[in-house]
Amino acid sequence: MAGGGSDKIDYVFKVVLIGDSAVGKSQILARFARDEFSLDSKATIGVEFQTRTLVIQHKSVKAQIWDTAGQERYRAVTSAYYRGAVGALLVYDITKRQSFDHIPRWLEELRSHADRNIVIMLVGNKTDLEDQRAVTTEDAREFAEKENLFFLETSALEATNVENAFQTVLTEIFNIVNKKNLTSDPQSTNGAPTQPGKKIIVPGPAQEIPKNKACCNTS
Repeated sequence: MAGGGSDKIDYVFKVVLIGDSAVGKSQILARFARDEFSLDSKATIGVEFQTRTLVIQHKSVKAQIWDTAGQERYRAVTSAYYRGAVGALLVYDITKRQSFDHIPRWLEELRSHADRNIVIMLVGNKTDLEDQRAVTTEDAREFAEKENLFFLETSALEATNVENAFQTVLTEIFNIVNKKNLTSDPQSTNGAPTQPGKKIIVPGPAQEIPKNKACCNTS
């Protein structure tokens, strides 16, 4: 699943991670992008950015994953980063009820800034702290069904379901994009065939990374 030729990328998909501060967004990203976990990670300031290339149905898919800061004071800054996103992981901490209670607000913000067809996965993180659970799986699943979201519980610490969450979102985006290509082709160029192996860049111009904001790690 992981890996893929760096010289030939068939698709680029932008995915954002959103949710309250300290729910584990950066750890989920580190686990997926680098298979790392750090117990002393610091709060994200602004936006961090990672990529990973996967193979989906024999195509090379580059995931551009943007980790937006959860702190309230950065929300005005990060709202621009929703633009062009075709996937999102909406993350809460299963041990902090408040982080789950804020999910509707995050979802509303996401839907007002992102593409209407964005693929959204609700993620309950920190299942390794089951004994401190404050949000039941049933509550979260019910909310996800009501809002038509995918849903998984993860543990970035134990690497549980992190890969699965991203794979699900990226595969769904891949299927949607391919379906769109198939349905739009007949009327696009008077029946002319499309170029095989044409690179499809999603989201286009919005994926340009501001050099000074691409990564704000503090070591």
